[in-house]
Amino acid sequence: MQPVISTDKLQMFENRLAKVFKHIHKQAKRQDITCYRVYDHDLPEFPMSIDFYEDKLYIAEYRRRHGMSDEEHEQWLDAALAVVEKVLCVAQDKIYVKQRQRKQGRLGQYQKVSEEKEYFVVEEAGLKFKVNLSDYLDTGLFLDHRITRAMVKQEAAGKRVLNLFAYTGSFSVYAAAGGASSVTTVDLSKTYLTWAEENMVLNGFNDTSFRFDNADVKQYLQELKPNMFDLVIMDPPTFSNSKKMKDDFLDIQRDHVELISNVLYAMSPGAILYFSTNFTKFILDKENIHCSTIKDITGATTPFDFSGKLKRYCWKIVK
Repeated sequence: MQPVISTDKLQMFENRLAKVFKHIHKQAKRQDITCYRVYDHDLPEFPMSIDFYEDKLYIAEYRRRHGMSDEEHEQWLDAALAVVEKVLCVAQDKIYVKQRQRKQGRLGQYQKVSEEKEYFVVEEAGLKFKVNLSDYLDTGLFLDHRITRAMVKQEAAGKRVLNLFAYTGSFSVYAAAGGASSVTTVDLSKTYLTWAEENMVLNGFNDTSFRFDNADVKQYLQELKPNMFDLVIMDPPTFSNSKKMKDDFLDIQRDHVELISNVLYAMSPGAILYFSTNFTKFILDKENIHCSTIKDITGATTPFDFSGKLKRYCWKIVK
């Protein structure tokens, strides 16, 4: 049978992977970073992202129309993984592979794909986080927000912090580590809220100043009063129509002005909102957001391992 991918293409992949790994690994080592992206769709024939989570690899294959049968696709993947194993010197039993579906919003993004229940603890900036490389399409720790998390930690001392659409609470951990006077973590998913609480406890943050609210954020914001928070993080899904939502559904382009306005209402004068979105066609409606300043910090929050590849935006909004 004719090979699905030529030896020349595999050699190109090997050369490219070796080159980017040498460059990125050196920077990661210099900055004492152990969880980082080493490859992201650099070659069209190999549409995948490859992330190190300390001594393990997480490979997410982007879904595309490849025209291969299941058997051919398996052959292609085996060939690609053999190159990855060789170049990155990671054993097969420490390599986790997922096929990332091109679905909008949280329902596709966070759906469960397995029942391995294999959790690991990794470190970032001296803090500990539970990750799961086998059961979900995402791992529990978004590596592209590494710098944003550090910014939150720097701003957090003595602040009342609100983390909305909190997922597994990594921003909450950073805020607590930065000396926040209180941290409120909000998410619609009980699974991820429990995970967030476990991450906080893992780092020794388990007193009554740390709250975990299982709620629909749109509804939650409508019930807040003025001057409740000094620092807010909001990283909403692009789209969500979860049955758990009390409102109709969330569309970030349509709803962002309402969401941001409701957050600003609950913030103290001079308080900071870090707002980000993964919606690539997103346009921030600055005209209708009434605040002191809006600063695009997408570039400033882009880590070295995502340079030129980042598909999200981030703003620092001051009330």
